[in-house]
Amino acid sequence: MLSYNEVKERRYIVLDGDPYEVLSSHVFRKQQRKPVNQTKLRNLITGSVRAETFHSADKIEMAEIDRGKVKFLFKKPDRQNHITEYWFCAIDDASNRFPIDEKVLGDSVKYMKENSEVDSLLFDDPADKSGEAKKIIGVKMPIKVELKVTDAPPAVKGNTTSGANKQITLETGVVINTPIFINEGDVVRVNTETGEYVERVSQ
Repeated sequence: MLSYNEVKERRYIVLDGDPYEVLSSHVFRKQQRKPVNQTKLRNLITGSVRAETFHSADKIEMAEIDRGKVKFLFKKPDRQNHITEYWFCAIDDASNRFPIDEKVLGDSVKYMKENSEVDSLLFDDPADKSGEAKKIIGVKMPIKVELKVTDAPPAVKGNTTSGANKQITLETGVVINTPIFINEGDVVRVNTETGEYVERVSQ
């Protein structure tokens, strides 16, 4: 069990029987009142986000999340060409395929390359009496990944302003801001938690 002030970013807890990832937390005191922890949580089953305030007397159950390896195969768009499903397979059995909804995965998977191996998050639901093995409820990306630039507009002539940026497209289809010297074909390192450019790896 966790105390109210131990519910911090990137920890996993259980509320109402569901596992949640802590997206943000802020411990503070209102005037003469006891301190509270205002948090933002993402449900690892449905992908929905909720705000929750924990008080000093609260005890919060820590979710038992295990990790395994899976391979990302492809993205499946819906009729409006919006990506709604990401398909994976077991590392040792390519025929063992399964989809995970985009809402459950979070934004970091926008930086996931096809055929790449990622950590899967496994949750053993104590309320599930079926006796089934732990189910995959999401994946965890590395904080930084390297991706190839597939489209980058040329820098505007004369624009040498320090800190000037432009939008480029990476091989996964995601668009990010980078310095103007980044070109098509370059490989850049990106922070998957913030979506920000880190550095150019090669050109």
